[in-house]
Amino acid sequence: MLEQLLRKTRSYRRFFEDEILDIEVLIELISLTRFCPSAGNLQPLKYILSTSKEQNSIIFNTLSWAAYLKDWAGPQEGERPSGYIIILGDKKIAKDFKYDAGICAQTIMLGATERGLGGCILASINRQTLREKLDIAEHLEILLVLALGKPKETIVLEDISSSGDIRYWRDEKDIHHVPKRLLDELIIKKFA
Repeated sequence: MLEQLLRKTRSYRRFFEDEILDIEVLIELISLTRFCPSAGNLQPLKYILSTSKEQNSIIFNTLSWAAYLKDWAGPQEGERPSGYIIILGDKKIAKDFKYDAGICAQTIMLGATERGLGGCILASINRQTLREKLDIAEHLEILLVLALGKPKETIVLEDISSSGDIRYWRDEKDIHHVPKRLLDELIIKKFA
């Protein structure tokens, strides 16, 4: 069951934008992060939530999408996320957030998938513009932006080819292909 959930939790980049997200759903997803492990149990992460069309547009314009798809600038009007979660690290609580942010981002994505949603974890952010436009205090480090909505694309996981190319790609039917390394390549030693 967990494997099925993980296989469905992909980086979706196109959504049914007219499928409006209720802010309560985002609050439920943040509630899941309260149970996540945290380095030193400091729990330094804070969140900004948006399901507002105006705020979503501001957030969208600070993001870069799908680096391997050189001829694609990101979701078009009508295919953009209907919600965002911005993950922030409170520098008054901790100096380093990288592990906490990853754990919480994946937890949110798993929770979103369980609710029939999809999302994309984005780290390619114009942080200064986002900070200015949303008036984010300086002591809050902008770590990640999670784009969420009802997925509008098909994603296929496949074994990495003999060329070793890990770049995702889209075929002529706009199906998104994601190569994954084989298990034998991941395990370098076994002690039993």
